[in-house]
Amino acid sequence: MATFRVEGGHPLNGEITPQGAKNEVLQILCAVLLTPEKVTIENIPNIIDVNKLISILGDLGVKVKQLNDHAYEFQADEVDIDYLSSSEFKEDGKKLRGSIMLVGPMLARFGKGYIPKPGGDKIGRRRLDTHFEGFVNLGAKFRYNKEEHFYGVESPKLKGVNMLLDEASVTGTANIVMAAVLAEGITTIYNAACEPYLQQLCHMLNRMGAKISGVGSNLLTIEGVVALGGTKHRVLPDMIEIGSWIGMAAMTKSALTIKDVSWENLGQIPRVFRKLGIRLEQKGDDIYVPKQDSYEIESYIDGSMLTVSDAPWPGFTPDLLSIILVVATQARGTVLIHQKMFESRLFFVDKLIDMGAKVILCDPHRANVVGMNHQHSLKAMTMSSPDIRAGISLLIAALSAKGTSIIHNVEQIDRGYQNIVERLQAVGAKIERID
Repeated sequence: MATFRVEGGHPLNGEITPQGAKNEVLQILCAVLLTPEKVTIENIPNIIDVNKLISILGDLGVKVKQLNDHAYEFQADEVDIDYLSSSEFKEDGKKLRGSIMLVGPMLARFGKGYIPKPGGDKIGRRRLDTHFEGFVNLGAKFRYNKEEHFYGVESPKLKGVNMLLDEASVTGTANIVMAAVLAEGITTIYNAACEPYLQQLCHMLNRMGAKISGVGSNLLTIEGVVALGGTKHRVLPDMIEIGSWIGMAAMTKSALTIKDVSWENLGQIPRVFRKLGIRLEQKGDDIYVPKQDSYEIESYIDGSMLTVSDAPWPGFTPDLLSIILVVATQARGTVLIHQKMFESRLFFVDKLIDMGAKVILCDPHRANVVGMNHQHSLKAMTMSSPDIRAGISLLIAALSAKGTSIIHNVEQIDRGYQNIVERLQAVGAKIERID
């Protein structure tokens, strides 16, 4: 188990470039299974979860060729369908929640898709019903091996249908879209997710020959086609990483330039940070965060306390609520953080309280944060990273704290942030990895 040693209290300075978007690339990688032709993907982040999925694709028989540090060529012309029933896949697939999105393209192209109950962050219940109800609506038969926690869907030919998703699940929508593009007839998906990453998947599939309309809305119409061809695709910058660097700059009273952020795909992220009093400047396609000794949380127009909550896109992404919570601990003012979509994602606040933060955990979904306006530094301590987003939040807290903190289980952070030690050292952070 690896560990970070972090000496806090040092301002950062310079430029940092966000990696490719983890949540997008997991969808895009699964989509290469929809065609026997070559698919080139650029701006792939070098992180644990993505590398695991690339490895699974290789074990499935997909030809994988690395073109450079962040670009790969894939060709799924000799897929080994039997691998899906192997003990190796049952072990490897359950280590990565993103592996669930293998099912849609495998079902569409080969008539069957299997998956062990996938893992991922321990942030509460994360149902798979949306995925499998969508496949069943398209005509697939569902089966579940309770002893092995192994799911399967099978159908010789999927047929288009009108469906209403019970939740606007990003991965669920992606999975159903990938199944529907090769289905017979027309599929309409109401209450579809419409995040930029899902839009990217749809644009890529359309370049491959799919016929998807309504991209960017919550109503997708998909006219099935017989086959898809190859394409080239570039992954967007990771909006969660961009938000992490904004929060890090504010907490450490640093001036940072975040390069090539794709402003048009950031949604409410800049607006929410500005509500905390953090100044952001748009310089071309970069974000400049100037040094601030203080930032003040806005109130509502009637003077009542601000609430920051998550919601399906175009609402605020749940992946950044942990960052917002940490940043608020050193703001001037008070804010209520309301995590609506996952019931265990705020449980890391006990570590912040131990560091001296003024946070009241009201229930599994809500935390009240009383900012200290940098009048009292957080205290360094030894802690462990419970998941990706809580892990980066604790790292931000440690970089702002007085003294040296030790963070264990940093493999959780590595799952979502590439080369984070070297990149933070390049902007002046006092951080080192201890294996």
